[in-house]
Amino acid sequence: MSTTTASVSMPTTPLNPKGRVIMASLIGTTIEFYDFYVYATAAVLVFPHLFFPTGNETTALLASFAVFGAAMVARPIGALFFGHFGDRKGRKATLVGALLTMGIATFLIGLLPTYDMIGWWAPFMLVILRLAQGFALGGEWSGAALVATENAPVGKRAWYGTFPQVGAPLGFIIANGLFLGLALALPSTDPTRPSEAFLEWAWRIPFLFSAVMVIVGLWVRLRLVESEVFTKVVKADRVEKLPLAAVFKSNWRELILGTFIMLATYVLFYLMTTFTLGYGRAATDAPVPGLGFSYNNFILMMILGVVFFGIFTLASGPWADKHGRRKTLIIVTLAIIVFGLLFVPLLGAGFPGVMLFLIVGFSLMGMTFGPMGALLPELFPTSVRYTGSAFAYNMSSILGAAVAPFIAIWLWTLGEGSPFWVGIYLSIMAVITLIALVLSRETKDLDLHR
Repeated sequence: MSTTTASVSMPTTPLNPKGRVIMASLIGTTIEFYDFYVYATAAVLVFPHLFFPTGNETTALLASFAVFGAAMVARPIGALFFGHFGDRKGRKATLVGALLTMGIATFLIGLLPTYDMIGWWAPFMLVILRLAQGFALGGEWSGAALVATENAPVGKRAWYGTFPQVGAPLGFIIANGLFLGLALALPSTDPTRPSEAFLEWAWRIPFLFSAVMVIVGLWVRLRLVESEVFTKVVKADRVEKLPLAAVFKSNWRELILGTFIMLATYVLFYLMTTFTLGYGRAATDAPVPGLGFSYNNFILMMILGVVFFGIFTLASGPWADKHGRRKTLIIVTLAIIVFGLLFVPLLGAGFPGVMLFLIVGFSLMGMTFGPMGALLPELFPTSVRYTGSAFAYNMSSILGAAVAPFIAIWLWTLGEGSPFWVGIYLSIMAVITLIALVLSRETKDLDLHR
């Protein structure tokens, strides 16, 4: 099998300096996750009012989340497209293409007319641009992870693999910080609804601001040099003509394991960032009651939690390099199972309990997300690494992230406002991930030149 353990290759001088690797892998994913979070926040705050005016708040929110989830369906398609060219033509050009696609789609969302202006054409165009976002993100993460891990010194792949992962918390903080600043500048008298000025024009600013960030990201990525790992494959004439066919033929087991290893991470990720925002802002006397926090207060609480997300993402790298990816993730996944069983006592304990819920949840998110930047690429040989890791990562997005907000809203409604079943859902998904980890093997000593 192509995943047979090989001896660790001798250290070589990286073609890309450490600072360039960090910036190229970090800034791109920061921009990509910023764009994604901007939509996720707007899906809760803005789009139910402007693009899905059904007259029923829960129905409008579900419709908005459905479009949010549609992007997850496009991600595996983007993974196959960008993975094909990433394995055949190189990581650099592919990453530039993914970043441009994401940036243009996000910018155009900021220019869209609303439902009141053009009727159902507005949500239709929103869906198209949302699909373009998902398509681009399908190729972004794996390429950035490969830039980091294929340029890493021996024994530090998990540490380097956390660089693109930190883009997730940074993107969240920038996106939601910008939305929070606008909400403070344009305050609303209704805690469950943004101000009229916010709904009329201010919501567009975070989407349009994406263009500035993309320009910076392109400048950084255009300075990259292909990794030695990939150039050796080119020189040895071992580039696969059809990477997708090759990875399904030789590495189908790794595709399945990688998909389910990532599952709990995705479910936790979108419960903590998307469902929690809706639940935290829902009024306590609503038909489906929530926590009753104002947007401004709850987003500040979430940003504080995301700081722990960033800290523990970075901390997970050295830990996984020392103790192994598999052992680290098994321990963290067991903790996620327990965390899912604590939703009700934590969220029912007032402000201290909710704050502890956010800190613990986002800390676990960092510990499970961080090692993925090394583990998924390590599952596959160089000639199909982009395609394999991207496909597994993004197939998991359909099974986890695409349906997680939708299922969470349904379970929240089923529980008549209680998050009990939402927590059980997370625990069940974590059990599936635990099984996949038990069936997998350690990858930290595998040779990336294989």
